Amino acid sequence: MTRMPITATEQAVAHLDPATWAAANARMVTKMISEFSHELLITPVAEDEDNGMYTLTPDDSAVHYRFRARVLALEHWHIEPGTLEKTVDGASAPLDAVTLITELKDVLGIGPGALPIYLEEITATLYSIAYKIAHGGPDAADFVDGDFQQIEAAMTEGHPAFVANSGRIGFDSVDYRAYTPEAAAPIRLVWIAAHVSRADFACTADRSYASHMADELEAANREAFAERLAERGLDAADYLFMPVHPWQWHNKLVYLFAGEIASQHLVYLGFGQDAYQAQQSIRTLFNRDNPARCYVKMALSILNMGFTRGLSPYYMRGTPEINDWIARLIRDDDTLQGKGFSILREVASIGYRHPQFEAAAPKRDAYNKMLAALWRESPFTQIEPGQRLMTMAALLHRDAEDASVIGALIDASGLDTDVWLARYLDAYMSPLLHCFFAHDLVFMPHGENIILVLEDNVPVRAIMKDIAEEVGIMNTEVELPGEVARLSVEVPEELKVLSLFTDLFDLIFRYIGAILHTERDYPQEAFWQQVANCVRDYQTAHPQFADKFAKYDLFAPEFKRSCLNRLQLRNNAQMIDLDDPAGNLQFAGTLVNPIAAGAERAAGG
Repeated sequence: MTRMPITATEQAVAHLDPATWAAANARMVTKMISEFSHELLITPVAEDEDNGMYTLTPDDSAVHYRFRARVLALEHWHIEPGTLEKTVDGASAPLDAVTLITELKDVLGIGPGALPIYLEEITATLYSIAYKIAHGGPDAADFVDGDFQQIEAAMTEGHPAFVANSGRIGFDSVDYRAYTPEAAAPIRLVWIAAHVSRADFACTADRSYASHMADELEAANREAFAERLAERGLDAADYLFMPVHPWQWHNKLVYLFAGEIASQHLVYLGFGQDAYQAQQSIRTLFNRDNPARCYVKMALSILNMGFTRGLSPYYMRGTPEINDWIARLIRDDDTLQGKGFSILREVASIGYRHPQFEAAAPKRDAYNKMLAALWRESPFTQIEPGQRLMTMAALLHRDAEDASVIGALIDASGLDTDVWLARYLDAYMSPLLHCFFAHDLVFMPHGENIILVLEDNVPVRAIMKDIAEEVGIMNTEVELPGEVARLSVEVPEELKVLSLFTDLFDLIFRYIGAILHTERDYPQEAFWQQVANCVRDYQTAHPQFADKFAKYDLFAPEFKRSCLNRLQLRNNAQMIDLDDPAGNLQFAGTLVNPIAAGAERAAGG
């Protein structure tokens, strides 16, 4: 009997076999225990200090989780692979991530209204992990010569601290294979015409609407779109061409903007020619056919990792002006230029205001964030011959055999670990230190927001992206022009330095140090000494900021423990208020600063 081609219905469950699902749950439960322990939501009990065995007993005393672990710097729980076991009344039981959440629901503090949604996010994340396990991926060594977008699609973690990091509530199983970064399917954008009475276009000083569209949209498309409007008796001069994510078009706009479509304030034009690929941030797409063209970031009204991923048309109006201002600040700073630090400017934006939703709901409401887009420069316009690109998230990636990408890069570079790390930290951390101390400027520099430029498998500089929504000026006394004024954010003095301690130390270096230690026996002390050296080298080179170095002491004995999972558990629909990012932070005690002990040695003492 001839086997019929596999259908989308079959594809949706092809990776859901018992062994793969068990492996996905084992990976997820391991991460849950590690990260929840780090955030002091749970406290495993040491059975034997000598052999590193721990037991976790949820509220039901009949249930026990037993594992071998090492507690590393910054209270990072490294659970030894293959050692985690569960028993119920003494009998072996399967590891199940959803069950663990229900067992821990009281200590996690998640309310009854949020719990089912969080369980949906956990299950969806498990579905994604199982897909990645079933489809495999490149070995860590293959990343050394990997293509920029192949590496992007190969990531298994996204944000490493978040447990429920691939919820994507709103996608169905067909959407998953069409629009997720791990599926890496080609995506063609829907284009619509938006009437100028409702839509606003903004761009950087070196662009115009006409020049931007000429750069980003094929002439054949532009001509065909204008003809489609003419056929309806409409004048293209009264409209702005606008890209829309296909999911957003089919699932939101054709229904909720039906009146706008019927009145021809919005006109469907067709698909663009270029094929794009979803990035780890999911609503941002990379142009696969023309890599030097811009990324396109579009509203995507799915719930993912603490937010509905819409895009505000009101914010879009000021985005290019903000990007021009930050780019100019970086370009005029000799230290940042010396480090090669740069940003990917968000060079153009377009937003559409639905008059009825605008009248009915606050501007920050999800219903007023359904139709907007921005274009972000491609990093391919910023590299030289012999250089290549890699998302910094790859440094935290481990392949199916548990081999690390950072280890493979160090091996391929021919450098010893100390030298490689010193160069990486100089490329990544030094510019961020300077932005903080010289300009009170902070980014959100997690792995997905940084693109590393590599030469001979060594990072030589860093490129920052996702600027307008994830940048702040933590000095409200500085006068900022126009739309740039919205970057001014009031943060309590004692929390300002957490932009370095949390975002760099806890959310990046904690994992890198653990990987190098557990995989390569590279001492934790040696790793953190490299971080201390980088800080001290910067301070030595910039004595003019001595007062700030004392005020925001990166060698302080400890710092506040800021907890991301606690944020998501508290409110998984909106983790923080972007107008007051410090106001919603969740803290749990302090962490011992791993470079405090290295301060003297870094200074040459």
